[in-house]
Amino acid sequence: MQPRAIELKGLPAAGRRFPAICAPLVGRTRERLLAEVAVVAAKQPDIIEWRVDFFEGIAHTAEVIELVAQIKHAAGAIPLLFTRRSAREGGERIPLSEGQVISLYRAVCQTGHVDIVDFEMSNHPTDVLEVREISQAREIKLILSFHDFDGTPPLDVLKARFAQAERMDADIAKVAAMPQSMDDVLTLFTATLQSSRELAIPVISMSMGRFGAVSRLCGWAFGSAMTFAVGESSSAPGQMPIEDVDAGLALLQKAFRRQDL
Repeated sequence: MQPRAIELKGLPAAGRRFPAICAPLVGRTRERLLAEVAVVAAKQPDIIEWRVDFFEGIAHTAEVIELVAQIKHAAGAIPLLFTRRSAREGGERIPLSEGQVISLYRAVCQTGHVDIVDFEMSNHPTDVLEVREISQAREIKLILSFHDFDGTPPLDVLKARFAQAERMDADIAKVAAMPQSMDDVLTLFTATLQSSRELAIPVISMSMGRFGAVSRLCGWAFGSAMTFAVGESSSAPGQMPIEDVDAGLALLQKAFRRQDL
């Protein structure tokens, strides 16, 4: 069974390539963000993610909306993923309540400039439902995500997180964990492979840090539909430059296609 690719408007986000490569934007100021997106877009990732929790002006909705439009213009045809990562799951601390975060998501979705939004499934169920309704109203894909920066949960817990995202009506399920050994990386790979076969939605997974670097290059072989790579600046431990990820994927996938191995 082929793993499910991320689709936008009925077409695979990465064309014929699997997995999609996503590059983050983490600039803290307008000037830094616009300079960053110019560099990142030139490297042609499949998706660009704006990690808005890094942005110093996040409390000013009008400024965020204006920047979304400018980032989308600079990105051209590259789809845009909008993410506020919560501090409890590895994001930056921000001066907004959860209600204000949801209002920000609503305002950004209404611009029509984003293609995907990411929201943690650990948020209150009513908040998750509201973000689901906001994104669906604009035909925007929803990633429901889970991040553990302290360790890697057991296999059954990881699989339960993937399944929870599907139950909560996500379009895409994402799980990230911090390994303490290569055994933990193997656990994440196993959860990804089994969940990609059992669920009806695409899954994304990554093992972070130095042990998890291998997952950035070969997570796709276990069913992960997207990998994150550095266009200019990293948003999580273990991310590699997009050029290295491109080259590594090409080598591995060439080997997978060979019949004489």
